[in-house]
Amino acid sequence: MAHRTDRSRIGGSNIWISRLGMGTSALGGLYQPVEEEKACATIRRALELEIRYFDTAPIYGLGNSEARLGQVLPNAPRDSFVIGTRVGRPIRTLAPGEINIKQAWLGTPPDKSWEFDFSYDRVMRSLDESLKRLKLDRVDILIIHDPDNDNLFQQAMSGAYPAVDKLRREGAIGAVGVGVDRVDILAKFAREADIDCFVLPGRYTLLNQTALDDLLPLCVRRNISILNAVVYQSGMLADPKPEAMVDYSPASVDYYKKALRIKQVCDRYQVPIKAAAMQFSLAHPAVAAVLNGARSIAELEENVKMFEYQIPDDLWKELKTEKLIPMEAPIPGEQGSMPSKGAQ
Repeated sequence: MAHRTDRSRIGGSNIWISRLGMGTSALGGLYQPVEEEKACATIRRALELEIRYFDTAPIYGLGNSEARLGQVLPNAPRDSFVIGTRVGRPIRTLAPGEINIKQAWLGTPPDKSWEFDFSYDRVMRSLDESLKRLKLDRVDILIIHDPDNDNLFQQAMSGAYPAVDKLRREGAIGAVGVGVDRVDILAKFAREADIDCFVLPGRYTLLNQTALDDLLPLCVRRNISILNAVVYQSGMLADPKPEAMVDYSPASVDYYKKALRIKQVCDRYQVPIKAAAMQFSLAHPAVAAVLNGARSIAELEENVKMFEYQIPDDLWKELKTEKLIPMEAPIPGEQGSMPSKGAQ
């Protein structure tokens, strides 16, 4: 069983992160506002729990997530945490009279919005802006954010990737990543660029194993670490019900029925479905960490509990027998399923 203090190396870099990382989109106000002091208290508690990796982006609350991390992290020893932020969706100031687009984050600055911009110069400026909000002199991992079609992939390869690669070669950052839910796009990056890690949202979970056949084996061969995100599939694997979300959208009936069957298996073993969802998503050799968000100390502590919950082997065997997960999918504790991990 994995422990939150276990460490994973990111690709071939010198960056080591905790196997349970903290996503901070919720702390930026995703779907509901979060008071600044509550957000900062949650970050401080994460440090106390030895969660080593914090994952953020300029778009998360239009700077609020980074700024809240910047209220806490500079007060901690720099070697006590690892931080990753993103480039490619920078914040911009609205023109006079311009109407702001609807934001998924609440409590954001009223005069700000965001745009796709993967150009070399804008990536460099975006990093500088992030560092000011974070009140840090460096980030450890810089992630190209959501190049989710072929056109944006080409823009990222011609602008953003040369920029982050230069920063890595100069030692300004420790590792380069890409985050997008298109497994085909990530596979193209794996083949055409020197990438240390991928943030993979919702494509290797108990509900969706799209990445299993091609992307994850490719990552193992190329020594690219997966940071597995959205492992509750936006809600359906936290509390299966017809109105629950999958991938930030209303779920299909098929997804609901499958999640309900998974929960029934978990209930027979008295295991929370959240624990099974999180631990399954960690078991593949390509996966270095799971990134779970929290908007409160209570949610954060529940994440730790689910991460370390004792799950009997028979639960995984039954999920396979019932064809709820593929027979070839690695499961926790299975010999050969886990990468070589350990303390830094």
